[in-house]
Amino acid sequence: MLFDVIPGNFFGPLAAPGRAVYWECICILYKVTSRQLSFGIERDTLVDELQYYFESSMAADVPEDERGMAGSGLAESGLAEENLPEDMQNSSLSARDKANLIIRRLESYGWIYTDVDYSYVQRVHFRDYAIQIIRTLQSVSDEKRAEYQGYIYTIYSLARNRGNPGIGLTQIVDNTEMLITGLKSLNANIKKYIDDLTRHSTVSEILDALLNDYYSNVVDKAYHRLLTSDNVAKFRPEIVERMEADSRSETYLRKASEEIAELREIPVEEAREEVLGMLHGVISAFKQMDEILEEINKKNTRYQRAAIGRARFLLSSSEDIRGQLKEILSFMNDRIQSEGMDYNQIAEIEETDRLIRIFSWDYLDMDSLYEPTQGRKEFVPQEISDRPIDEKARAEKRLAVQEKLAKILTPDRIDAYVREQLAGRKSMRASELPLSDDDTFIRMIYIRLYGQRKNMNYRIKLLDRVELNGFRFRDFLITE
Repeated sequence: MLFDVIPGNFFGPLAAPGRAVYWECICILYKVTSRQLSFGIERDTLVDELQYYFESSMAADVPEDERGMAGSGLAESGLAEENLPEDMQNSSLSARDKANLIIRRLESYGWIYTDVDYSYVQRVHFRDYAIQIIRTLQSVSDEKRAEYQGYIYTIYSLARNRGNPGIGLTQIVDNTEMLITGLKSLNANIKKYIDDLTRHSTVSEILDALLNDYYSNVVDKAYHRLLTSDNVAKFRPEIVERMEADSRSETYLRKASEEIAELREIPVEEAREEVLGMLHGVISAFKQMDEILEEINKKNTRYQRAAIGRARFLLSSSEDIRGQLKEILSFMNDRIQSEGMDYNQIAEIEETDRLIRIFSWDYLDMDSLYEPTQGRKEFVPQEISDRPIDEKARAEKRLAVQEKLAKILTPDRIDAYVREQLAGRKSMRASELPLSDDDTFIRMIYIRLYGQRKNMNYRIKLLDRVELNGFRFRDFLITE
């Protein structure tokens, strides 16, 4: 059980009112101690580091309820509160008092411990479990992404290595688990962006979330590498082939079982079963990895389509039924958001009675919008006449289909449109495009979107925000 290993109040500092100052102090102490040969350092050195932190203008303040506990360290000699220094009685702590307070509190919560060396110098050490948790929390705070290529290449190298099969197999299993965990995290991360898309109510917010946040944190850092340099397909066939060959090799199984049995102090036969289980687990993980990759591809496509579709919906302002419904829905959404209403309370908006009129028919007649179901009729075959084809109507339909296909903004057409707008120039700003209608703005969105791809003949560089012809967006430089 977790709390058989760590103290029950271990997470107290991260849940306390002063969690910000606790975390910053923990990071400072960890950074200072990590420079040493061990995670231990003289207490006075740590106090000096924290004192310097609290003396800076950027330091977080210690909450009032934590200050009241500061007297415990100074009153160890039995002094009453009225006999303590005046600044302690008023809970007005100096920077050094705050440093000592934080160290005492972290020690009481089980993050650190103090021992005395042969020179009678107090040295502060981090607990082993605290070190692991700090590293994990720092990775979450820094939003570090999994380096898939490192995991895959390590597995590939270990699978080819014939020395120490037992130790190598355990490392293969560990790296496979980290690879799968990283892929699942990427999958969940894209799902988070899809869920957050509904919170964006303007075109600028949607495009900023798609083109800046999503592309910077997901596509460029993880998704693009997963399809190119970190592609599993380059290494998977040989990894699976070698794992299957090892599962059938008695020499490999014997050596690996002996190593595992020695490492874990278990019988060789039990170790053999574990070796076979690990081999088949790795094989199964790599064979089923396509399902995760397919899900990631689907979610990435769905997010981009949803973001562009939502932006196009907000840009539409026609007077037809679609445009009027869009205006009604936008108005109702704005009212719900501004008044903090629940979507189930939509009927309470008074203006809806004048916007939408819904009624029911009590009887059916020829003026009803409902078409009554006709009974079964007898089929009477008729002769099919061989009528000549109307070439004019055929040409009109062909022209309509061609016009529809011409409006599809494929990467090749966007590339050609950019070359046409550049007209021999080396570069131009997106704000120089003729923003005379909505179609041009939509083309600009696709130019920004497709500009991330390596196979396009142009590149983009983000610039400052601009406002032009009623459109407000982040300008970018288009170069060949």
